[in-house]
Amino acid sequence: MQTEATFIEEIKRQYKYGGMTMKLLFVNLAVFLLIQLLFVFARLIGGSTGAEILTFTNAAFSLETDLSAFIYKPWGLFTSIFAHFGLWHCFMNLVFLYFSGKMFEALFDQRRLLYTYILGGIAGGLLEIIAHAIFPALQGSNTVIVGASGSIMAIFTALAFHRPNLQVNLFGIFPVRLIFLAAFFILFDLISLGANDGTAHFAHIGGVLLGMISVQNLYGSGNVITATEKLVNRFRKLFSGIFSSKPKMKVKKGGQTRSTAFKSDEDYALEAKQRQEKIDRILDKISKSGYESLTKQEKEFLFNQSNRN
Repeated sequence: MQTEATFIEEIKRQYKYGGMTMKLLFVNLAVFLLIQLLFVFARLIGGSTGAEILTFTNAAFSLETDLSAFIYKPWGLFTSIFAHFGLWHCFMNLVFLYFSGKMFEALFDQRRLLYTYILGGIAGGLLEIIAHAIFPALQGSNTVIVGASGSIMAIFTALAFHRPNLQVNLFGIFPVRLIFLAAFFILFDLISLGANDGTAHFAHIGGVLLGMISVQNLYGSGNVITATEKLVNRFRKLFSGIFSSKPKMKVKKGGQTRSTAFKSDEDYALEAKQRQEKIDRILDKISKSGYESLTKQEKEFLFNQSNRN
C-alpha cells in the first residue's frame, strides 16, 4: 500500500510540477489507455454492440482524410493529435515528445509549447486532407490518421530552426546538430510521400511547416503562435467578462482602486525579446563551458523559465 501511495503521489507531482511536456505526455497516455480499454471491451462483448464500440472509438479519435467524411467528423482534427491506437506508435512518439518538449521549454515557455503542439497537429491534419483531395493516387483510399507525430515535428522543427547549432548526443554518444537531425527527418518524409507504409507523411510535413513559421518574426505581434495566443486571451477575457458579475479590480494602499493594466504589443514583444536574448546567452555559455559554469542566478533563471505558465 505504501508503494502504491508513493507511486500515485509521484505521478501527481510530475503532472503538477513537470511542466507542459509532462502534462502533454500524461494526456496522450491517458487517451491511449482509454482507447485500449474500449478495444478490449469491444472484443469481449463482440457482436453488434462490440462493433458499435469500435465504430465509436474510431469516429471519436481518428481524423478522416476524405473531405466529404471529414465534414461530418471535424473534431478529429483535434482529438487525433492526442490519440494512438498502437503501443509502439505511442511509445516512440512519447519518447520523442519528452526530449524535444523539455528542450523547447528550456528555450521558450510552457504556453508556447502547448500552442505549437496543437497548431502543429492541426496543420498536419489539414495538409493530409488537402493532399488526399488533390492527388489522384490518394483519393478514395478512405484513410484515417491518428497520432501526435505532426505536433512533435512542429516542436522539433521549431527548435532546430531557432537554434540550428544546438547539439544533442545521438544514442548518448554522437554529438549531432539539431538542424542536421531535422533535415534527415524532413528528407525522409519528403521522399516517402505517397508510399503505402502506414505513415501520414503529409501530416509530418504540415507539422514541419508550422514549426518553421512559428519561429519567424519571433518577437513580432504577427508571429503565428503569438497571434494565436493573443486571440485566445481575447476570447477568454470576453467570456470571463460575460459570465463575471463584477469587474476585476486591484486595491491600492489607502482604499483607492484602479483597473488592471494591460501590456501593449510593443511592451510584450520587447520583454519576450529581452528574455529570449538572456536565454540564448546562457545556452551559449553551457555549450562552451558546461552547465556547471553557470552562476546561481543563471541556473535559477533557466529553471524558472522552463516552468513558466
